Amino acid sequence: MKIGIIGSGYVGLVAAACFAEMGNNVVCIDIDQSKINKLQSGIIPIYEPGLSALVKGNLAKGSLKFSIDINDALSVAEVVFIAVGTPMGDDGSADLKYVLQVAQSIGENMLHHLVIVDKSTVPVGTADKVKEKIQLALDSRDSDLIFNVVSNPEFLKEGAAIKDFMHPDRVVVGADDEKAMQLMRNLYAPFTLSNDRFIGMDIRSAEMTKYAANAMLATKISFINEIANICESVGADVNQVRTGIGSDKRIGYQFIYPGCGYGGSCFPKDVQALINIANDHGYSPELISSVERVNESQKQVLFSKLVSQCGDDLKGVKIAIWGLSFKPETDDMREAPSINLIHSIVKAGGEVSVYDPKAMDEAKFYLKNIKVNYFNDKYSVLEGADVLILVTEWKEFRSPDFELVKSKMNGNLFIDGRNQFKKDFIINKGFQYLQIGVKA
Repeated sequence: MKIGIIGSGYVGLVAAACFAEMGNNVVCIDIDQSKINKLQSGIIPIYEPGLSALVKGNLAKGSLKFSIDINDALSVAEVVFIAVGTPMGDDGSADLKYVLQVAQSIGENMLHHLVIVDKSTVPVGTADKVKEKIQLALDSRDSDLIFNVVSNPEFLKEGAAIKDFMHPDRVVVGADDEKAMQLMRNLYAPFTLSNDRFIGMDIRSAEMTKYAANAMLATKISFINEIANICESVGADVNQVRTGIGSDKRIGYQFIYPGCGYGGSCFPKDVQALINIANDHGYSPELISSVERVNESQKQVLFSKLVSQCGDDLKGVKIAIWGLSFKPETDDMREAPSINLIHSIVKAGGEVSVYDPKAMDEAKFYLKNIKVNYFNDKYSVLEGADVLILVTEWKEFRSPDFELVKSKMNGNLFIDGRNQFKKDFIINKGFQYLQIGVKA
């Protein structure tokens, strides 16, 4: 199948590479010439395991191409995906300006029937706005071309996006035309051969499914974090509580690990957007609003533990941080808990040194206005540190040489923001060890 993808960000680039890998001919469009030049040379602007090899391989085969000219896609494509960003607006709603700009451009340049797919995460009712924008552009051309708009939300996990796309839990498509639905079913057939996970529905339900899924996962995270805070107050151990409740199949173990809050490009933005959607329609979403409040509060929990041991004035205190990205296996720093923590430490007068396996360049952008010391490995960052704080649970932090860690540090305070270790084990190594949801 011939496919056009407008937008070479995280979603667009992963979709382009995976569709090309399955034998489709894909043209991926972006307005950023320098970015396109890099992609044409096989240089990937984001870190995602397996993505670089897919892009380079399909570039070499000719099944994947990059361009800044939308006509390179529209002139040949049967189906065109809109995969541009929907940043959070000032009021918390999803900003659709880029989606609607693409819709306008499609209407102005399309030459034949197209199925146009909303792949970006968009509010309920966006497909109607995209249809209207395209139709107005066609009317201004006195064109009688017809088109279909469908919704196909993405459910990719950063760090496992290739696996998620190639072996999806489900493919959700919303359409109001049976031929368009069948085209989408055919497009995704190679990805669902072993088990038909294609779920067809109406457009608005498909748009809502993405927000509902992310809100549910965010709810589980905020729930276990609130339980952790209660455990700490009453003297219970949240690690044991998690094991006890997770054994119930109705609950399960996924997304009930206590930590220092969720971040990234999806959960914070989508939860806020869903709250905004509900409010716009006269409904007050009390549970989801609480999920967001708990998460914002949780991002301060590591700083609270730090000052409980070191005092409010951190002048002269050297803090080393392991992990900066919002989760392992990505360089994404958007809404990362590490940002809140580092700002709070610096404001209190502390000295911060950091290391992350992949997110150092991104961190320098997000932390550009404050003084931070950057190091190239997990041990050099510890030189002279009074405190070590683990924020992101990368694999390389799971079995460190604790004798070497202790020899590098001046102090012995270890604050574990992801509860990666057994408390007795770390204490026996000579550290004062603080976890989330466990009394000191």
